[in-house]
Amino acid sequence: MYEQTLYKIVEPVKRTTISRLNKKRLWKYGYNKEHDIVVISKTGRIGQILEIQNLRIGLPAEPQKLHVFNKNKWQRIEYPKELGKLKSIFDWRNYPEQAKDQWYDYIDEEFKRRDEGFWFYNNDEPTYITGSHYMYLQWSKIDVGAPNFREANRLFFIFWEACKADNRCYGMCYLKNRRSGFSFMSSAETVNLATISSDARYGILSKSGSDAKKMFTDKVVPISVNYPFFFKPIQDGMDRPKSELAYRVPASKFTRRKITANEKQEELVGLDTTIDWKNTGDNSYDGEKLSLLVHDESGKWERPDNILNNWRVTKTCLRLGARVVGKCMMGSTSNALDKGGDNFKKLYNDSDVTSRNRNGQTKSGLYSLFIPMEWNYEGFIDEFGQPVFNNPHNDVYGPHGELIDIGVINHWDNEADGLKGDQDALNEFYRQFPRTEEHAFRDETKNSLFNLVKIYEQIDYNEGIRNSAVVTQGSFQWVNGVKDTRVVFNPDPNGRFKVSWVPNTNLQNRVIVRNGVKYPGNEHMGAFGCDSYDISGTVDGKGSKGALHGLTKFSMEDAPPNHMFLEYIARPQNR
Repeated sequence: MYEQTLYKIVEPVKRTTISRLNKKRLWKYGYNKEHDIVVISKTGRIGQILEIQNLRIGLPAEPQKLHVFNKNKWQRIEYPKELGKLKSIFDWRNYPEQAKDQWYDYIDEEFKRRDEGFWFYNNDEPTYITGSHYMYLQWSKIDVGAPNFREANRLFFIFWEACKADNRCYGMCYLKNRRSGFSFMSSAETVNLATISSDARYGILSKSGSDAKKMFTDKVVPISVNYPFFFKPIQDGMDRPKSELAYRVPASKFTRRKITANEKQEELVGLDTTIDWKNTGDNSYDGEKLSLLVHDESGKWERPDNILNNWRVTKTCLRLGARVVGKCMMGSTSNALDKGGDNFKKLYNDSDVTSRNRNGQTKSGLYSLFIPMEWNYEGFIDEFGQPVFNNPHNDVYGPHGELIDIGVINHWDNEADGLKGDQDALNEFYRQFPRTEEHAFRDETKNSLFNLVKIYEQIDYNEGIRNSAVVTQGSFQWVNGVKDTRVVFNPDPNGRFKVSWVPNTNLQNRVIVRNGVKYPGNEHMGAFGCDSYDISGTVDGKGSKGALHGLTKFSMEDAPPNHMFLEYIARPQNR
């Protein structure tokens, strides 16, 4: 039975503290240093605290009244036909005043949902989506029409909202699987933010200039065009531009007749905000100030382009001194390591939220996020947006009414088994649809001096037993704490030892004493290999880890032959 590890509900803050601050609405949007959580609530009240990839995020408190859809699941709310006839704010100005009153509450509610997010019942479960996610689901047009609600995307947008709220963060580095919807979600977020920002610039980069242009013309522009009039600012230029989408007042031409007539011109106010794209290069957007940079396909920058070099340049576009004034939305699958994957892997590893400098920032400034493929694989998402991990016991249907009779884990295993004879094809499959970070950064076997086929086979085997009951994690301790007596193994999820076999009781704690010195009594059964601690430490100043592995050999004892039965890789804090 599959158990998800993408997120968990945690309680780092006492419930009494949450209740006390909720009453006075004292929770502020942003990073809360006292409790080490990122609050994404804009109501002053928080509820559940989720931990996604080690980042603790405080969600808004559940309101008393939640939206109820007819089918007990997300449905796009129908846009009133009367308002659909209005294409711009100018049409609204010409709309009869007495007819406007009936729509004010509707428009105000849409702006509120855009800002604070939206609560609804999904399969009878209270469900919260952020304002950005609501704008994507309700008002964005993608290649298949209206997007479906997916739990994976809900968690993605919650994590992204935390990146926006945290003033220490420059954005996200998202390691994804193919066809997960990142390009459309980031395009929707670009339009969402640009249409509420003044004097701002939004940029797009991809693995090539043509890809960035295609994202702009095929995704960003159509989403903007299909916005309702009350979300659509005044726009300059063509309705469907090719290089720049400008939310500003078009320049008016002064003629001699206008000047001599001394006519009073209507004063229009625009946002003076633009969205554009750049050709791929290390210095793209150098010297610009950006409110948002969308970095699509960043794991596929091949030589001579280098994503690491570009990020060093574009990172400065998102800050003024020490103040972070813009965010980056970076996402990609990974190419083979020598085709841009290695640089992206370094950037992703440098974005680990558990490794920060004294300013509280990761090495890259970004926050890494990996959503395994089983969460977002087309054909295995049920009608409520939940992934079907295991083979269902009852009938389960997808969003379009199709029957799902097999779990995504079983389907993925079947696909992988069919490619076992072609290691390069298998590695490409792992990179496109990764279940682990190691899968996502698999390399091509032909690019290594070593036999990567055998190495990856061993890795797959190790991963398999790690997720089974074969390996137990725990600690070795003296009985009753008395040294030089008997040693026992106690299972402990925080223990430093991993054990797959324990000798029978009659073989445990056997020693041979020679001249007052104790020697192992089971040398005929196997041996240990040890890599001791380096007291001088390492480059990062943390000190190297010690390693110990135990391997059995053939013997007449009751023990599995040639079996790796113990692993220790750790370093005590006092070393």
